[in-house]
Parts: sequence; structure tokens; C-alpha cells
Amino acid sequence: MRNLNWNGYFNARDLGGLPTPLSTTGSTVFKRVARGPRREMLTDSGWAEARQWGLSTVVDLRCMHEVGGREGDPVIDNFTHSSLVIVSAPTEDQDNPAFREVCFPILDSPEYWRHNWRILPNLVRETMQAIANAETGVLIHCSAGRDRTGMISALLLGNAGVSPDDVAGDYAESVRAMAGAKTHAPTHDRQASWSVTEADQWIAETASIVREAAANTDAVFDTIGLSQDERSRLRELLTEA
Repeated sequence: MRNLNWNGYFNARDLGGLPTPLSTTGSTVFKRVARGPRREMLTDSGWAEARQWGLSTVVDLRCMHEVGGREGDPVIDNFTHSSLVIVSAPTEDQDNPAFREVCFPILDSPEYWRHNWRILPNLVRETMQAIANAETGVLIHCSAGRDRTGMISALLLGNAGVSPDDVAGDYAESVRAMAGAKTHAPTHDRQASWSVTEADQWIAETASIVREAAANTDAVFDTIGLSQDERSRLRELLTEA
């Protein structure tokens, strides 16, 4: 039930259905937040399926130079998503010298997450605020739907009381989904040529980083300056039926 088979789209999942003691239903609530790759991959029928799911707001984590159609993207009707709210909320400033030096070599790894919120806390905070302020039915996406989206999803799920192991499992699904897939990422993506075996080895090597992020969301939110009210709203988004 978590996988979203919107036409033209892959590596897309609902963040609902994961066990948490903080939820009134025992698990995160479906049809509140979804994660995925670049939205330009969706066909007209894919957008229709997303609307049927309940999509109202798209929170785009990419930098502005990454946004827009690319060769091979489907041609869609101009009115297909005209009534949706699309929020630009980049987690990265790729012109920032410190970010470039520290993070560019590891942008396809959760290793860079802690540097992202340390170097650019205001951008990560503004992303979380955009989600907290959005109407229910939010799609969060970046390019591959794996690393930036993985970082924000890990924080959302950890804040909602989902176990670090389950959060790491969610990240692993995206690694497997994107292994060997072209993503139009702004930097070299070594995973674009990986086999399933290489992806599984990577998951084993990096799972502890994802678990640590999920287990320490309050410390991360302290670092970025997210208010207690905003933390509560994000938690309720995924736990209040």
C-alpha cells in the first residue's frame, strides 16, 4: 500500500503505514505525505492518479537550475497540475563554498546530511516549515527522490516516532529503486550504474547513518532552529487521523 504507482513515476511512496507509538492508529497516516523523484517524470494520467491520492501541494527540494523538463520527459497538458501549489524549498545552496567543498563529493550518500543542516540550517528549516504549512496531501521530491528527499523523510518519520530501523528501511527502498537509473542529478551520481548487489552493499554500509538521523531528530531540529510548534505540527501531520 505504501508504493505509489503513478504513471511515469517510480521510487514513489506514501509515508503512511509505518509503525509508531505516537499515532492514534498505531502507524503513520496514509495520504498525508508522499516522497518521490522529479515531478517532470509524471504523465497526464500519473498526475490524475496523484490527485486521486489527494495531492494538493508539491514541495520541491531542488535548486532552481534543476527544475524543468528534460529530454525524454513526457509531454503533458498545461492544465494538468495548474491548480496545485508548488513550493520551491531547496535544501542546498550549491554555490555556497563550504557546502560545495564538504558535500559535493558525497551528495549521493547520507553522509552529507549532517553537513547540510550544519552548513545551511536556514534552508533545511525553511523546507520543514514549508511542509508544516502545507495543505494535507504533500509530495516531497528532489531529483532522484533518494538523498535530499531521503534526508527530509528521515527527519519527518523520526519526528513522528517511527523506529530508526524502519526509517533506514524506507531509505533502503529508494536506494534499490534508483540503482542503475538516470536521475539528471546536478553532480555525478555513482549509483546510476549500480547493480542490485552493489546497492545492497551500500545499504549495509550506510544504514547506521540513517538510523542516527532518525533517532536524533530533536537535536537536528535544535540545530536548524525549528520551533516546538512546528515540530508538533509535523508530527501531527503523520500521526493524527
